[in-house]
Amino acid sequence: MVITDPNRHDNPIIFANDAFCSLTGYEEDELLGRNCRVLQGPETDPDHVSQIREAIESLRPIEIDICNYRKDGSKFWNRILLSPVNDADGNVAYFFGQLDVTFGQDRLAALEGENAILAAERRANQARLEFSEESLRLATEAAEIGTWDLDLTTDVLTWSERTKGMFGISPNVVCSMADFYAGLHPNDVEKTSKAFASALNPEQHAVYDVEYRTIGKEDGVIRWVAAKGKGVFDASGRCIRALGTAIDITERKITEARLLKSEATLREWAETLEARVAERTKELEEAQEVLRQSQKMEAVGQLTGGLAHDFNNLLAVIGGSLELLDRRLKQRRTDELERFVTAAQSATKRASALTHRLLAFSRRQTLDPKPTLVNKLIGGLDELIRRTVGPSIAVEVAFEAGLWLTLVDPPQLENALLNLCINARDAMPDGGRLTIETGNRWLDERAARERDIPSGQYISLCVSDTGTGMSPDIVARAFEPFFTTKPTGQGTGLGLSMIYGFARQSGGQVRIYSELGKGTAVCLYLPRYQGEDIEEKSRLDSATPHAKGGATVLVVDDEAAIRMLVIEMLTELDYIVLEAVDGPSAMKILQSDRAIDLLVTDVGLPNGMNGRQIADAARGVRPGLKVLFMTGYAENAAVSPGYLEPDMAVITKPFDVDSFAQRVTAIIGQNKIDSARQLAGSG
Repeated sequence: MVITDPNRHDNPIIFANDAFCSLTGYEEDELLGRNCRVLQGPETDPDHVSQIREAIESLRPIEIDICNYRKDGSKFWNRILLSPVNDADGNVAYFFGQLDVTFGQDRLAALEGENAILAAERRANQARLEFSEESLRLATEAAEIGTWDLDLTTDVLTWSERTKGMFGISPNVVCSMADFYAGLHPNDVEKTSKAFASALNPEQHAVYDVEYRTIGKEDGVIRWVAAKGKGVFDASGRCIRALGTAIDITERKITEARLLKSEATLREWAETLEARVAERTKELEEAQEVLRQSQKMEAVGQLTGGLAHDFNNLLAVIGGSLELLDRRLKQRRTDELERFVTAAQSATKRASALTHRLLAFSRRQTLDPKPTLVNKLIGGLDELIRRTVGPSIAVEVAFEAGLWLTLVDPPQLENALLNLCINARDAMPDGGRLTIETGNRWLDERAARERDIPSGQYISLCVSDTGTGMSPDIVARAFEPFFTTKPTGQGTGLGLSMIYGFARQSGGQVRIYSELGKGTAVCLYLPRYQGEDIEEKSRLDSATPHAKGGATVLVVDDEAAIRMLVIEMLTELDYIVLEAVDGPSAMKILQSDRAIDLLVTDVGLPNGMNGRQIADAARGVRPGLKVLFMTGYAENAAVSPGYLEPDMAVITKPFDVDSFAQRVTAIIGQNKIDSARQLAGSG
């Protein structure tokens, strides 16, 4: 007998028994590791060799007669029986070869006698049996399968070493059925006994197929076993033998138990997921609310602190100037009074500018939007921008041909552009390049979502520089009120926040793109205006003749000081002035027979009527009455430009005497012009 390994190169011999060595004249160590072709010689038929090789390559058994040679060179004929043996996974592990050498082929023809033939067949059968038994043993070992065999005629139980190990019994211990039943787990005795009895029952001939636990006789270890088998019955139907296999499935059972536990945990987790998600969401929302509140309070603290600092400085200038004016007048020292007046006026203008920036940031400033061609607006500021940034900075302008119109407040856009240019200048202390670029932009859903504005058509106005740039954390805070990277006293920190508020109030957005050491680009996105290009009508010249004699103005304001100043301004313009402190008192005058050419009213008023409600009620009794609203900010949509009716206008507090005078005389003067035109048309 010989065994070869087809999984190794050249299918080497890995086992040869004594009979094989005696037949061939080789010692076992001379054969191990060599191919069986060592036995082939000059008269070996190549066709026989090819058939053997094909059988091995195709992993199939073969039986063939072949001429071989011994170590001493003598020739002999033999019949080779080759068969593959599979492992537990069904893969070929070995090839078993049996050489039937009872007679040489050349002598077999001359051999006579039935006894010799029968002897040859017996030996061949014995060899085949040995081969089969060895194949079975190796196959079960490779598959880690234990075997069991019960002879019912002698009541002898035969267990393989592996089966004994499943019952915690040493290999050399003789076992009986008593050991089998004693080794079963108490909870599995009944089902196992029933399954075994069914397999031995002549009427059932059932397959013995059961899984049970064992308790090791010597080690006490609990194991799981999967056993299979069948009974063998004689001609009378009596079961004379039962045999089968046993496999240790302990690891599989442990894995199954873990899997079941995991599935139970997963089901429990899934059942409570919704509740836990809701609870976690609530906790997250509460944490976010606390964070928002904290950030809000921090922003409020920063805002009030910055306001207090700046307004205290301005109030100090205004209050000090007025106090010095009072002292000088009491001392009758009228020389050098002008510088105190100038200081107070300058502080007032700075306070007004600061207020406008705050209102722009909060999106509550009163805007006067008009269809605007941004290219033309930039062109009008070109010289001012170049003077502002200085000769060390090259200014480049790139206009989009056919730029769309946008609906914005032109002075506010000019202010925003100048602020951006000044910021760019400050970022390039050693000079550089400033670029102003316009363009038409059609933002799809993704692009609009990135900019936090509705999708659609926009015009872009971008100011970029080659300056120092900003880090990501600075960019993230750039729009915060009073946040500035400039030295103390060189910036209020409201420039970018004002631009942000203006852009948002105009229905657009502003974005910063910056990289340290390479520069910054700030881009405004403003909605496209789809209406006609309407040129702004020229304002009446500031020297419009005063409407003297009979022009009457009603002033409504709950603040006595403001009412006094407005009345004084109007009196200097030679108007007849009436006054009221709130809506009800104003309505008494409006419902009287007094002639009134213009209503000047604050928007925010006490006692149940705001300025817009007064105006609407006044026009109910005086159709076509001119109205000028005064407002510190747009408290509501009542005075938003889109909601003003014809012959209504707005002026923002604080205002200087000249601005107020021009606005009032323009409105009343327009009345005179309209009347003259109507008379000329009727003539």
